[in-house]
Amino acid sequence: MENIGFICVPAVILFVVILSSLRVLKEYQRGVVFRLGKVIGIKGPGLIFVFPVIDSMKKVDLRVITMDIPPQDVITRDNVSVKVNAVTYYRVIDPKRAILEVTNYMYATNQLAQTTLRSVLGEATLDELLANRDEINGKLQDILDRMTDPWGIKVSTVEVKHVDLPEDMQRMMAKEAEAERDRRAKIIRADAELQASVKLAAAAKVLDEHPSALQLRYLQTLTDIAVENNSTIAFPIPMDLITPFIKKAKE
Repeated sequence: MENIGFICVPAVILFVVILSSLRVLKEYQRGVVFRLGKVIGIKGPGLIFVFPVIDSMKKVDLRVITMDIPPQDVITRDNVSVKVNAVTYYRVIDPKRAILEVTNYMYATNQLAQTTLRSVLGEATLDELLANRDEINGKLQDILDRMTDPWGIKVSTVEVKHVDLPEDMQRMMAKEAEAERDRRAKIIRADAELQASVKLAAAAKVLDEHPSALQLRYLQTLTDIAVENNSTIAFPIPMDLITPFIKKAKE
């Protein structure tokens, strides 16, 4: 019985050690394994074995991470103070560098995104910020991707979500937009008048060259007026009819 006890105790200890050494990593996870402080490889996914005491492991998520950049106070190139927030999409492509090159890659990326946002938007005017949003997003993405590359991180997208303008600037922009709409309306009316005058001049030329066309137009106008039941129509006598009588009277 004593021999059995001596055998069972080490077996139980060994079984517990084996169980505590097993790790399960999901499909989107990788484990950076350290042995006595030195990286020996990247494990996963699936069931892996980590020796207790001498081995340790850091898990890294390979999925795309959505990170909100909190609102930042930005002064544009034309000295307008705005508050801007954005969102960044990135993922880890090299787990080893993400663990070794930076203490906390998520926090570091967030801080870098904030400073980059203020720097890039500070070089743009307010009109550029509002009109060239895609260009600014591309510039932010390019800078962040290049600066986080040594950390094994790929920044796929940066989007400026909202630009909060001061109230006085909003009122000025509303007045400017209203003035622009009035200008366009006046231009459209002027173009319409010009086109109408050209058409009228052409019609007058045709009527001048063809007097019979004037008579037909006269009859059509009478027809249009006759549609109204309560209309009183005065029929002017054409000069062509009374001209012979005037000549006779003069003779």
